Amino acid sequence: MRVVFWNIRAGGGKRVGRIARQLEGWAPDAVALCEFRATPPSLELAGSLASFGLVHQCTTADPVEPSANRLLIAARWPLRRLRFRVEPDEPGRWLVAHLDSPRPLTLGAMHVPNRVTGRKDRFYAAVLTAVSRWRRGPALLLGDTNSGRQGIDEETRVFGPREEAWLEALERSGWRDAFRLLRGLARAYTWYSPNRGNGFRIDQAFVNHELQPRLRDVRYDWGRRARRPAHTLSDHAALLLDLHEG
Repeated sequence: MRVVFWNIRAGGGKRVGRIARQLEGWAPDAVALCEFRATPPSLELAGSLASFGLVHQCTTADPVEPSANRLLIAARWPLRRLRFRVEPDEPGRWLVAHLDSPRPLTLGAMHVPNRVTGRKDRFYAAVLTAVSRWRRGPALLLGDTNSGRQGIDEETRVFGPREEAWLEALERSGWRDAFRLLRGLARAYTWYSPNRGNGFRIDQAFVNHELQPRLRDVRYDWGRRARRPAHTLSDHAALLLDLHEG
């Protein structure tokens, strides 16, 4: 089973046809998209996903605010959106659904606010509350977290002790960074600053302890065999995660 997470940048715009072809080429069973919108290009992309089998979809996109960056989950199997007693209250930045696949699991997507918004720590706290006492079985949480480990997920220093503490708290709760779980201390960058060109790994997948034995592979892909976002389909690399089904 393959799951793809991708921040498609500003709803996809004129790139949605090429984005759809790239996604189809990766042959996912489920997709989580960040910066999906309720605009015609994003809706066209949702239709394209359905055309190659990802017919079950849920989204936080809002027609009242069509240009706002939101989330979409699409899958080959039925989805049922889940709500939590405590969860991030940021509009559109948190989406969790039960996936009725042959081996069911819960699939979540998030878009953590930047530090400059002043809302990042509140979002962090709500995520930790939602996952710290998980009782819903195997689960995968994907996202553009605007976070990373100091000295390894950054080319220049930007992450601080609060980012480090949040990632450590997730791990203590049984939610492991899939890339680190399989790749150790390997470096990979998923977004590059448009001003300075320095890279950061801010797109991540967290697998809980019940799903970890099924983790087979995880990698980042810019699409079209590109290593950096110049002339690519988004300013973020996609995250491709493969799970054992047997």
